Amino acid sequence: MATSQRAVTRDDQRTPAQWYCLLAGLSLLLAGVLGFISDASFNTGDGVQGDSFIGFEVNAIHNLVHIASGLVLLAASPKRASARAVALGFGVVYALVAIIGIIDGEDVLGLIPINAADNVLHVALAALGIISGLKSRADDRGRGSTVLGANSRFERDEPAAARSEHTSR
Repeated sequence: MATSQRAVTRDDQRTPAQWYCLLAGLSLLLAGVLGFISDASFNTGDGVQGDSFIGFEVNAIHNLVHIASGLVLLAASPKRASARAVALGFGVVYALVAIIGIIDGEDVLGLIPINAADNVLHVALAALGIISGLKSRADDRGRGSTVLGANSRFERDEPAAARSEHTSR
C-alpha cells in the first residue's frame, strides 16, 4: 500500500470577525449588565440624562441595547459567515449611532444618553466591526477538512493515464 504525500491541515483558527464578535459581544454584555448598577431608569425625551458608569453615560435603555448587541454578537461568533455579516452590519449601525451622537452631543434619538466617551467607543466599535468583517472569509466549508495539495479530489482518484488522455483531447 503506497502512501501519498498529502498535506493535512485544519482551518480551525477564528477569523478577525469571529474574534470581534466574541470579544465585543462579551464586553457589551458585561457592560450592559453592570450598567444597571449605575442607572436602571427608563427616562426618555429631550434632555434625557443617565448616570456615569466608568466614564460612559448610561440608563436602562442604553444597558438593554448593550445586552442585546452583546447577545447578537456572541450568537454570530461561532460561524464565519454569520460573524462576518454581523460584524459588518454592526459596524455600519454603530457608525450611524456615532454620527447621530456626535451631531446631537447629548443623546441618540431621545432614548440613549451619550457623552464624548460613548462617541469614541461607538466610532471604535464601528471601525473595528467593518475592518474585521472586510478582512474575514465567510467560507466555513474548508473548516476541519483535509487539504490535498494542488490536485483536486477528482484528479487524485483518476489514474495518471486517464488524466493525460483527458488533457490531450
